[in-house]
Amino acid sequence: MDHNHFTDSQRKPLSFYRLPRALIKNAEFRLLSANAKLLYALLLDRMSLSVRNGWLDDHGRVYIYYTIAEICGDLGCSRVTAGKLLAELDADGGFGLIERKHQGIGKPDRIYVKIILVSTAQTSQN
Repeated sequence: MDHNHFTDSQRKPLSFYRLPRALIKNAEFRLLSANAKLLYALLLDRMSLSVRNGWLDDHGRVYIYYTIAEICGDLGCSRVTAGKLLAELDADGGFGLIERKHQGIGKPDRIYVKIILVSTAQTSQN
C-alpha cells in the first residue's frame, strides 16, 4: 500500500483518537499494554456517541456498548485477546479504567469509562 506525503497544501482534515498523555507518561500506567491503551482511546471515542444518544444510567453516569466482536474488528485481534484487553482495563482486577456491568445472557455489557485523575505533582513533571 502506498501513502502520500504531507504537503503545505494538505487540506483534507484527518480524524484522530484521543489518548490521554497520562497513559504514556505516568508510572502508574507503565505496565498497561499498548493495545489496552489503544482500546481505552477507542472507548473514550464511543463516549461522545453515548452522550449524544442520552445513554445515562439511573445515577446520571454515561455508559457505552462495545461488543467483543466490534473490538476484534477494530483492533484486528481474537476474542480471547479482546477479552484480555478489557480485563486489563477493568476495575475488577485490572487498572480500574473501566467498569463493566453485565446485562444478561445474549446482551452486551454496559461499559463505564472512568476518568484518569492525575495529581498536580505528576502533571508538573510531564
